Amino acid sequence: MGVRRKARECALQMLFQYDMSGNPATEVLATFWAMNPAPTDLSAEEVALMMEFANRLFSGAILRLTDIDEIIKSHTTNWRLERMAVVDRNVLRLAVYEFLEEETPKAVVINEALEIAKRFSTEESAHFVNGILDGIKNSLGKAVNC
Repeated sequence: MGVRRKARECALQMLFQYDMSGNPATEVLATFWAMNPAPTDLSAEEVALMMEFANRLFSGAILRLTDIDEIIKSHTTNWRLERMAVVDRNVLRLAVYEFLEEETPKAVVINEALEIAKRFSTEESAHFVNGILDGIKNSLGKAVNC
């Protein structure tokens, strides 16, 4: 598994913790890294890159949470955010943040989100996430092209 995938998984776990605990983002960051030691299969440089990317994804998603949630809501008919599985909701938030703020190709963002959804949620969740992210990707592409 690549460094960026591990970073996305860490960011997802932080978003999950933030969502469930209601603790401030700074506290979530501090406790997450204190309770999750660096993977031993990565070099010190890779660990630093992983932590930087994970922190950026988490912090950025929190800063843009209202905008991100509005984008998700506009693409989920009959699904309130509160009704979604916590993992699915946060996989979507993470991917939408990456769509908006990172230079990662959108197809890569979707693929990563699907793999993470399969790992942390269910196969059905991956289908759900895929449908929503595909719609968001298409609408963001139209907004940029106008």
